[in-house]
Amino acid sequence: MSTYIFYCGIAFMIGAFTSAIIIPLIVAFCRKVGYYDQPNQRKVHHAAIPRLGGLAFLPAMAIGSSIAMLLFYSNTLTSPDFHVTAALMIAGASMIYIIGIMDDIMDLPANLKFVIMAIGAAVLPVCNLVFDDLHGFLGFHSLPLVVAYPLTVLIIMTVVNAINLIDGIDGLASGISIIILAVYVYLFMDLGSIVFVVISASLLGAVIVFFCYNVFGRVGGMKIFMGDAGSLVLGYVLAYLGIKFVMISGQEDYNVINPLLIPFSLLMVPVFDLIRVALLRLAAGEPMFHADQRHIHHMLMRCGLSMHQALFTILLLVIGFLLLNLVLDSVLVPMTVIFFFDVAFFLLFYVVCTSIIQIRDSSLADS
Repeated sequence: MSTYIFYCGIAFMIGAFTSAIIIPLIVAFCRKVGYYDQPNQRKVHHAAIPRLGGLAFLPAMAIGSSIAMLLFYSNTLTSPDFHVTAALMIAGASMIYIIGIMDDIMDLPANLKFVIMAIGAAVLPVCNLVFDDLHGFLGFHSLPLVVAYPLTVLIIMTVVNAINLIDGIDGLASGISIIILAVYVYLFMDLGSIVFVVISASLLGAVIVFFCYNVFGRVGGMKIFMGDAGSLVLGYVLAYLGIKFVMISGQEDYNVINPLLIPFSLLMVPVFDLIRVALLRLAAGEPMFHADQRHIHHMLMRCGLSMHQALFTILLLVIGFLLLNLVLDSVLVPMTVIFFFDVAFFLLFYVVCTSIIQIRDSSLADS
C-alpha cells in the first residue's frame, strides 16, 4: 500500500494543480464575456456568479491519473493492467461533459439532456461494467443480464441526476463528492486497484480546489459555481466508481462488509432527496425536471439555518449514515434491514424539518 500512496499523492497533486490553473482562467473568461449565473427567485445567491468551474474536473482527472499511471508502470517495470471500462468511462464522461457545457451556455431542454445522459450511461454496461449482484439485498443475489443491464443504466442516471440536482448551495455537491472520493481512494488502495486509486485521487484534488473557490472565493473576488458540466461529470464518475467497487469487492470477500453497503451509504442522501422531490413533483402534477425549492438544503435553510450551516449539516448527515451503517454491518445486521432503517430515519428527518418549517411560518404569519 505504501507504493500506492506515493502515486496516489502524485495524482492528487496534479489534479489539484491543474484545477488551480484552469479555474482562475475560467473566472477571467466569464468576466470578459459577461457570462454569469444570474440570481432568481429559486436560487439562494443574490449576485451574478461565474458558473463554469466544473470545466476543470475532467481535464484535471484525465491529466492527473494519466501521469500517475505512466509513472507507476515505468517505475515498477510492470505491464499496464489496462481497464477498458476506465477508457469507456472517460468517453462517456466526455459526452456528458460536452452536454453539460452546452447546457450551461445555452440552457438545453431537459428531455434532450436526459437522452444524452442515457446514452452516456449505456456506454458502461456494454464493456461489462454491470451491477449484476444484489448480494442478498431483498433476498436477491445474481441477476440475469436482461435485468442487470437496464438496472446499471438506471443506477448511473439516478446518481448523475442526484448530484446535479443537489448542487444548490455553495460547497454541497463538491463537499459530498469530496467525502465519497476520499473514501474510494482508501478502499481502492486497500483492494490494490491502482487505476481506480489514481482516478479517484486526481478528481479529489480537482474538486477540493474547486470547493475552496466556491465556498471561500468571495473574499478574493474569485467565487465560481461548477455548473452542469461539473455536477454531471461528478455524478457519472461517482456512479462508475461505486459500481466498480461493488464488482471488485464482491469478488474479494472484502472484510465481510456487504459490497453494497459503502456505495449505498455514501450516495443515499442525494439519491433519497432526488426520489423524495421527484415523488412530490409527480403528486403535484408538475414535470419531473421542474426546478423548485423542495430539496434538502432549501428545507434546512427554511428551518432557519444559514447556507454554511445547512452545508455542514448535510455533510455530517452523509458521514453519519456511513458510520452508522458500518456499525450495523459489523454486528451482522442484514443489508435489507439497514436499508429500511435508513429510509425510516431519513423520513423522520424530513418530518422534523417540515414541522420546524410550519412552526416558523406560523410564527412569522402571526407577527
